[in-house]
Amino acid sequence: MTEGNFVDYIKIHAKSGKGGKGSVHLHREKYIDKGGPDGGDGGRGGHVILRGNKGMWTLFHLKFKQHFKATEGGAGGKSRSTGKDGVDVYVDVPLGTIIRDGETDEKLFEITEHGEELILLKGGKGGRGNWHFKSSTNQTPRYSQPGMDGEDGWFRMELKLLADVGLVGFPNAGKSTLLSVITSAKPKIADYAFTTLKPNLGIVKYRDFRSFVMADIPGIIEGAAEGKGLGHRFLRHIERNSALLFMIPADSDDIQNEYEILLNELRKHNPELIDKQRLLAISKSDMLDDELKEEIAKELPNDVEYVFISSVAQQGISELKDKLWDMLQ
Repeated sequence: MTEGNFVDYIKIHAKSGKGGKGSVHLHREKYIDKGGPDGGDGGRGGHVILRGNKGMWTLFHLKFKQHFKATEGGAGGKSRSTGKDGVDVYVDVPLGTIIRDGETDEKLFEITEHGEELILLKGGKGGRGNWHFKSSTNQTPRYSQPGMDGEDGWFRMELKLLADVGLVGFPNAGKSTLLSVITSAKPKIADYAFTTLKPNLGIVKYRDFRSFVMADIPGIIEGAAEGKGLGHRFLRHIERNSALLFMIPADSDDIQNEYEILLNELRKHNPELIDKQRLLAISKSDMLDDELKEEIAKELPNDVEYVFISSVAQQGISELKDKLWDMLQ
């Protein structure tokens, strides 16, 4: 999905460097006019290396540079000197990036730590110089090996956001409003469905200078696991969250049914998501009095803790933070 400078899906083409050729050289110096072979090996070609960078949160920097090519290794020299290795090419990616083969879609790597380096394509080996081929029957070989070709291919990169809490709910459930109230994030907010077309991250400040990261995932609809609506593009971001905050508005026709639909979409996408800790927030609760809250509470699912909140009226926000912090600990 791409919107503005947020890119969480990209294809790149990479090519590692060819190895340098081995040298065909016979030793020569003053008073020695027929020395033996001393041609050195070629240098290896440059690698293409992936590197985790915690300062990045999007694949936007790869949107306009999708081709990466490492340089070739240098040729071997006399006196068995090895050629210079090709220059490695580094591709920095955000933490949470998954790399797949562009043709088979096979998962190859997953970058989760800052500074982590993984070789995407190895450079070709340098060819051996002619001194390797000297023997009792061939004392002056006049041939060497060429360098091996590098590798190349297309690769697909997917970003899964790393956040402590993921907001899960139908479109227009109030997720963006909550994020704007309890963090410094400024997501787009409007009174219509699918206002949010890209995930938003915000840092929630808690007591004693502690904090945690919350992600506003674009709204799920029934059938999202089969690709309806915005489908898999956003469901995968939820996989990285430590805890899930389900948000359902107080004016919903059937809160329990909406909760079950959301839970079922997560289950169909990845059954492991059901094992994550969950909290249910009934949003837009400023329109409810205590009696209505009691009536709604009786109909809520028994397997999840709940809290009534109103982002606009700042009701239940402190209690929500407390419950989320306890879950994360």
